[in-house]
Amino acid sequence: MINIIGGVAAFFLAASPLHAGELSAMAGESIDLGGFRGVLHYTDENDGYRVIATIAEGETGVPVRFSATLAEGQSATIAVPRKLGEPEQSLEISRSGGKLTVTEGGSVSNQQTGAIAE
Repeated sequence: MINIIGGVAAFFLAASPLHAGELSAMAGESIDLGGFRGVLHYTDENDGYRVIATIAEGETGVPVRFSATLAEGQSATIAVPRKLGEPEQSLEISRSGGKLTVTEGGSVSNQQTGAIAE
């Protein structure tokens, strides 16, 4: 178990922060969903872009992996609930026009969008 956590931590440190621009296949981008942090990457498969996100709560949380294969025009959302009455923290991952786009936000006024693949 310690080896798994150490490997995930090393992968988190090797990833660059999420920003607008291209992401090469298997190049990790850091993601932040409130107290949950992790990495996002994709591979270009025959049936679509296989998007993989690994997140954990803080430095000691158990890692959780999210995986989805997106065909052209599809999207997926990763959301983390917050305190009662607060909006959730979320990432929407969309594939359109041969690009993979990530939109961060809990509310419409707090959204950032960046293309991470072409």
